Amino acid sequence: MSIRLSEDEIWEFVSAAHTGVLTTLRADGAPVSLPTWFVVVDRTVCLSTPSGARKLGRVRRDPRAAFLVESGRAWAELRAVHLSGRVGPVEDDATRDRVRSLLDEKYAAFRVSPQRLPAAARSAYTDRAVLRLVPDERVLSWDNSRIRLSGG
Repeated sequence: MSIRLSEDEIWEFVSAAHTGVLTTLRADGAPVSLPTWFVVVDRTVCLSTPSGARKLGRVRRDPRAAFLVESGRAWAELRAVHLSGRVGPVEDDATRDRVRSLLDEKYAAFRVSPQRLPAAARSAYTDRAVLRLVPDERVLSWDNSRIRLSGG
């Protein structure tokens, strides 16, 4: 049996993950990997970011990106999905609203009330852009629990 996940298993796993790691590229090509909250919409990864975030500038300059979700603590429990593709701002109002609503629903129990944030942070997080990563066909996935270990 392969340790790779099927396409349906990949999207189930990604959808259920709490936090993913988005990697974008600086102008000099150096990668920047940052954790982010996200939702899956039509087998793409959608997230929001402050409109003034450097991440947005990197994405506009070079849309190549990667996204990783993982789980497991012991080696035999490790599962992961690594997507490569292109990421860009969502310009369609209806899609932006849908993504924001899905993010609000998924993370409602984990957010901090805006009133508790310092004014600068509250301001930065008020105006948010929505990004969508459209993966290419090169999906890496594995589930080490599928490996049959010998006793001892």
